[in-house]
Amino acid sequence: MSSLRIAVRLILAWVALLAAQMLAGMVIHMTAPPTPGVMPWLMVANAGIVLALGAAALRSDWRDWKLAAAMFAAPAAIATVNMIEGVFFLTNSHIDWRGVIEITLLGFAIAALLWWLIFRGAPVVNAVEAPIPHRSFGQILSRVVLCSACYVFLYYLAGFIIFPYVRDFYATQHLPGVGEIVAMQFLLRGPVFLMVCLLLMRMFRLPHLAGAVAVGLAFTVLSGVAPLIVPNPFFPDLVRWVHFCEVTSSNFVFGCVVGWVWGRAQHVAHLFPARA
Repeated sequence: MSSLRIAVRLILAWVALLAAQMLAGMVIHMTAPPTPGVMPWLMVANAGIVLALGAAALRSDWRDWKLAAAMFAAPAAIATVNMIEGVFFLTNSHIDWRGVIEITLLGFAIAALLWWLIFRGAPVVNAVEAPIPHRSFGQILSRVVLCSACYVFLYYLAGFIIFPYVRDFYATQHLPGVGEIVAMQFLLRGPVFLMVCLLLMRMFRLPHLAGAVAVGLAFTVLSGVAPLIVPNPFFPDLVRWVHFCEVTSSNFVFGCVVGWVWGRAQHVAHLFPARA
């Protein structure tokens, strides 16, 4: 497929996402303080979402309902668990979380249907047919536990680094205990983010290292860049940009780890021929 056709599809997908968000906002009314100058940032965030999902869609061999489901599931799952965490962390923000979740999910649902119409006619490229090899239950379980534990470690490592910059803000909130935070990351966000990374990995169908980097980049855009580049009523700008650096760096590493741990190992040829 030519570069021009790829660009046209991505631009149409970007317009479709903007239209879907506007339609969702007309259907669902929520209480939210005004955020001046948000539209240019929203357009940039949407461009990132479309580039990440569009690249995965163009490399995917799905052209039926699976494509629409995947393009809805990835951003919707990320947004949902992020907002669930917000409910627990931002207790004094007086945010209409139910309305935020409803309008976000409806917008992505409408967009996913439009995206399917845009990308279903794209040719399927030759790629790795089984980027995630078949494994036993024990191998799957061990990788789930390892990746979830890795997410908790990266979450706390990045959090400790940026905490001095956000300490004053969180002093105004009622934070859950350490046990609750660890449980939320290990049992909810870690596994959900793992499933999103595996979904992206299946769509990209790239070899081991290339697949890991592609998943890391796409997941970072969807989970870090897009949600935090837009001014919002949740965080003051300083706190938002600090979290932007925290989340993008830790989530990129997490996505690469998932891609590497779950991908098909590449065997290196022997340096010396075996003796006869």
